[in-house]
Amino acid sequence: MNHEIDQVRNYLLQLQQAITGSIQALDGRAIFIHDDWIRDGGGGGKTMVLSGGDIFEQAGVNFSEVSGDSLPASATAHRPELAGRTFHAMGVSLVMHPDNPYVPTSHANVRFLIAEKPGEPAVWWFGGGFDLTPYYGYEEDCIHWHRIASQACEAFGPGRYSEHKQWCDDYFYLKHRNEARGIGGLFFDDLNQPDFEQAFAFMRSVGDHYLPAYLPIVEKRRNTEYGEREKKFQWYRRGRYVEFNLVYDRGTLFGLQSGGRTESILMSLPPVVNWQYNYQPEAGSAEARLTDYFLKPRDWI
Repeated sequence: MNHEIDQVRNYLLQLQQAITGSIQALDGRAIFIHDDWIRDGGGGGKTMVLSGGDIFEQAGVNFSEVSGDSLPASATAHRPELAGRTFHAMGVSLVMHPDNPYVPTSHANVRFLIAEKPGEPAVWWFGGGFDLTPYYGYEEDCIHWHRIASQACEAFGPGRYSEHKQWCDDYFYLKHRNEARGIGGLFFDDLNQPDFEQAFAFMRSVGDHYLPAYLPIVEKRRNTEYGEREKKFQWYRRGRYVEFNLVYDRGTLFGLQSGGRTESILMSLPPVVNWQYNYQPEAGSAEARLTDYFLKPRDWI
């Protein structure tokens, strides 16, 4: 599958450049720094991070391509038949942490993995998705986000959006809080049907729809006035993001367990965050409405 692997790599590198170019142009002040790295066990990647911008407090877009003699536990836990296979994995993962609390945080990831064993057919699959984490909710933003998510799935048969929306709602859920991380979007994993071409096309569609889903929301909210109250609430809610990434996120666990570059893996964490003991927002406030209404899974479109 060398030709197919080259196709995926070329797309992922192009996607990284397209997203960083658009985000940098939108921000208008800060620029992405490029950090190429090599992994001792095989492979490497390119991490691109923007900090201290007019819009984004921190934005990171990471391309990685790693290989090894055996898959880490995070990958074989739900696929035990893959234990003992060599692997080759690549992907683009990004997180945008805005400065303005009225601009939501966003995350996207698209990835490909192939596991091989002498004398047996190769096992491969695609995964990824995108999701939105607002601090102050707007129904029109949620509707727009999910409309674009639906459009990403349109060419791939009825029911695809509903399936991957539900998967996203189920995945980005903090069980210990009994709370969704955000308003969802799309999530898929272990995709290898009906064939490589169609599975790859779906992954590309998800990757290509991220910017149309996110940028209009950023443009709409970037100049909303805010004060100390909103900023402190953003810092508090960012704590949920940290909790999910360090406790549940498969990509974070895969990267750390496979000997990936820690700085690149943890670029997803927000630059400033706090926790408050037993915090309770004022009843009826915009802060309370986030969890009372927006973080309840619903059909936005």
